[in-house]
Amino acid sequence: MTATESAYHPEPAGVPPYPPIADHGLIGDLRTVALVDTTGTISWYCCPSFDAPSVFASILDAEKGGSFQLAPGIPAKTKQFYFPDTNVLITRFYAADGVGEIQDFMPIVDGSHKSSRHRLIRRVMCVRGSLPFQARMAPRFDYGRQPHTVSLRKGRAIFESPSLSLALTASMPIEVDGQDVWSEFKLEEGETAVFALDRYGEGAALRSCPLAEAEREFTATVAFWRRWLSASLYRGRWREMVHRSALTLKLLTYAPTGGIVAAATTSLPEQIGGERNWDYRYVWIRDSAFCVYALLRLGFSEEAEAFIGFLSKHVSHDNSGASGPLQIMYGIDGRTELPETELSHFDGYQGSAPVRIGNAAATQLQLDVYGALIDSVYLYDKMCRPISSDYWEQIHILVDWVCGNWDQPDEGIWETRGGRKDFVYSRLMCWVAIERAMRMARRRGLPADTARWQRSRDAIYRQIMRRGWSDRLQAFIQHFDDDVLDASILMMPLTKFIAPTDPKWLSTLDALGKKLVSDSLVYRYEPAASPDGLRGEEGTFSICSFWYVEALARAGRLDEARLAFEKMLTYANHLGLYAEEIGQTGEQLGNFPQAFTHLALISAAFNLDRALG
Repeated sequence: MTATESAYHPEPAGVPPYPPIADHGLIGDLRTVALVDTTGTISWYCCPSFDAPSVFASILDAEKGGSFQLAPGIPAKTKQFYFPDTNVLITRFYAADGVGEIQDFMPIVDGSHKSSRHRLIRRVMCVRGSLPFQARMAPRFDYGRQPHTVSLRKGRAIFESPSLSLALTASMPIEVDGQDVWSEFKLEEGETAVFALDRYGEGAALRSCPLAEAEREFTATVAFWRRWLSASLYRGRWREMVHRSALTLKLLTYAPTGGIVAAATTSLPEQIGGERNWDYRYVWIRDSAFCVYALLRLGFSEEAEAFIGFLSKHVSHDNSGASGPLQIMYGIDGRTELPETELSHFDGYQGSAPVRIGNAAATQLQLDVYGALIDSVYLYDKMCRPISSDYWEQIHILVDWVCGNWDQPDEGIWETRGGRKDFVYSRLMCWVAIERAMRMARRRGLPADTARWQRSRDAIYRQIMRRGWSDRLQAFIQHFDDDVLDASILMMPLTKFIAPTDPKWLSTLDALGKKLVSDSLVYRYEPAASPDGLRGEEGTFSICSFWYVEALARAGRLDEARLAFEKMLTYANHLGLYAEEIGQTGEQLGNFPQAFTHLALISAAFNLDRALG
């Protein structure tokens, strides 16, 4: 292996400033993640945790965000895939003189809930011919707000900022260039180079990463992911996509607490150039509860147990707050304060400003979270192990609060900022909260105020049937006192509130298909018909598209359901990953990858498989 003497070009030819959102893969270590695009650039990385300030954020600002570029120094075509049944990402380069690849991964540290170690490894290999490579590591700490120094010590580059220090170990010569380091080298067939990025300080000592150690870390990481996935019970028609979704949900799990983040990123836009840009790196009760349901369906019980542990330890059941005993979201460590601020110095993805960190929706009242949470507890109690007597007392408190507070307007599942309304979905999930708690009490003989609970449950049902139905539309609607459709209503048969073949439901399904469905893709609602307090438009919402598949399947419309599902699979990126939304021309929009989308894919596949027999 020899270092070349030609001048380094800071940005390899052909690299666009903002690659499509879909042109990324995800790696992680159950504490944080990184996005790697198809050119070999790490464009998003927070250290040491999901919601820590970014080190690389060029996906949000190509100039000021920072990145870690690694690619051939000559034009090359690229392909990207996951090492089978793992979250080890391979980016392949095909050039005139040879073929090379980068293996990107984060080792999983045993006892990762206690360890301060954190490492990202980039292993470069030439598998045919020979290839020149260029690397540039350009960190920009604290979302580009903190200055840093860089120095070379015994072959390592040490980056130090006021809040974080990182060490880059390289098996090839590296040089300092201002705030960055760079390297140029050439690999012949069969040769390998390694770049290892380690957090150090706060108990984490400086480390080396020779080629042999990188090989051992690679083997151990592959073994970890394959061992985890081997517990899956899914043997259906869409095994590859379902397992990729499961692996993605696992990557979004924060091992130290058991919390599951809604997405890996912040502020990737729902509309290019628009303001619908939010920070999703937190634990939404709703999203996490749905994740538990999806993973339980596949046989993964440890994640459900860990999430129940998160709730028991970090979620207060004091009902004195404005939103009752539950917030809709928490920090990954269970904290309740998530102040929303704007990073005005960042341009945003393709100029989509503002870039936000934190989330003001944490203070909203969203009554549906009670149903999502208690449904997940019910499934855990039924499919894993009985909940403890202490935790039943906490559930009792939640249900009592729902019985006294279900009949009030809220912000709803979509976190609208246009004022509170009487959302039908919120009422539906309050019904779910009470009904599932009643099931648990009956099955296990647990103490419960069942008379009061039943009165509230039945009152919700009658109110939805009376005020949540539109005679004009012949459909259930978004909120009372208006004729507006909403895709969240697709959850009615999925939660067993209404029979999937009930005439009122079949009429609703037809109305949704006519108004909100476009070639199997489903819009959440019509912003023009139901203002949500925000400017601009959005794409179709992928979780709703999978809900639609499941609703069709449960209604017995299996040919339509299967076609819609297969169409949705074509919108995945090259790795089987989904963002939050899909745009007009099939592009991925919103934060990426999105847990909501992947958990809904699992549920739709599971139920469609069962219906098809």
